[in-house]
Amino acid sequence: MIDPYKIRKDFPMYVNKTKMQNHDLVFLDNASTTFKPYSVIKAVDQYLSFETSNSHRGDYDLCYHTDLKIEEARKTIGNFINADANEIVFTSGASMSLNMIAYGYGAKFLTKDDEILLTEAEHASNILPWFKVASITGAKIKYIPLNEEGRLTLENVEKSISSKTKIISIAQVTNVLGFTVDIKGICKIAHKNNIIVVCDGAQSVPHMKIDVKDLDVDFLAFSGHKMCGPTGIGCIYGKYDLLDKMDPLLSGGGMNAKFEMCGDVKYLNPPAKFEAGTLNIEGIYGLKAAVEYINNIGIENIHEYEQELRTYAISKFKQIPNILIYNEHADSGIITFNIKGIFAQDLATYLNSKGIALRSGQHCAKILVSFLKEVATCRASLYFYTTKEDIDYLVEVLKNGGDFLDAYFA
Repeated sequence: MIDPYKIRKDFPMYVNKTKMQNHDLVFLDNASTTFKPYSVIKAVDQYLSFETSNSHRGDYDLCYHTDLKIEEARKTIGNFINADANEIVFTSGASMSLNMIAYGYGAKFLTKDDEILLTEAEHASNILPWFKVASITGAKIKYIPLNEEGRLTLENVEKSISSKTKIISIAQVTNVLGFTVDIKGICKIAHKNNIIVVCDGAQSVPHMKIDVKDLDVDFLAFSGHKMCGPTGIGCIYGKYDLLDKMDPLLSGGGMNAKFEMCGDVKYLNPPAKFEAGTLNIEGIYGLKAAVEYINNIGIENIHEYEQELRTYAISKFKQIPNILIYNEHADSGIITFNIKGIFAQDLATYLNSKGIALRSGQHCAKILVSFLKEVATCRASLYFYTTKEDIDYLVEVLKNGGDFLDAYFA
């Protein structure tokens, strides 16, 4: 069983007693980014302080060592999601990963009137690249309807598919409503119809066991900083035969075998052909350490703890007068809410004054605003170092808002 108070000793943001507005920091914005344990910071420092060299570009020991470390990291991260090492591409994060898939695969293989299926609940990073690809290729964007709760059902997926559907691109866990999507079921339906499935795993990979072979997903994108790793590092998982067919988004050193004056270029095999230029090497060191840290705790333990904490949080939230919970029955650590009559960003500013950090606004899911019939919402998001005490404090502040909140109900 997870002991969050013991775990907090591994995180300098807690050990250093970080404060905000003269209050102890209560951090409830883990869907945006996460704190980094000492082991991750140490791994980054190890590279910067003792092992600095470029990768795949030198005939000396430091460079050989860096090459080895990068490939060890690739294997560790692959094992974490049950992928082969050569199916892991290092990127700057989930946004870059989704762009690389959209442009490298979608723009290459889609043609006029082909269909790309998305949902209203997607993050901008899983919508805007497809808009651009559709404009380039003449393909069309269609949206799979959500049910009344905001869930994506297999029934609605099946109803939305036509003979022209070529790609389905969806989040495994949506970043506002926090519902977990049945990716395995969607892949079964899609593959019967020769459709490629792209999965935005930014909100799922840090929180639940992912087995890409069991899911049979074609592509998966995720970020390091949402799973205790550094910023500026993430990954694409892609089935090797699809990576082999896909074009690189970026060109440069380290991704080609040769090129000639006439313009002919021979790319290296995946994953190298997608890793142009110097990689974020310290980020790779840090992401490997983050995966090892999570493995140490156990991803199943993390998921179980978050489920328990969510149940507790919802029961407490229901005690708050005038609360609106938009995803009461979701199955992740994301809780999206408002207080009747108070603009979300005003509420978040008030909570900030009490030392509480959470997200407000549209959460980069601007199409979902119409579905929710709200211009903005507040989002509290939990992780394995979140405590019941954090939730109790948030609820207490929301219940006892004093003059600021009272003014709205006078």
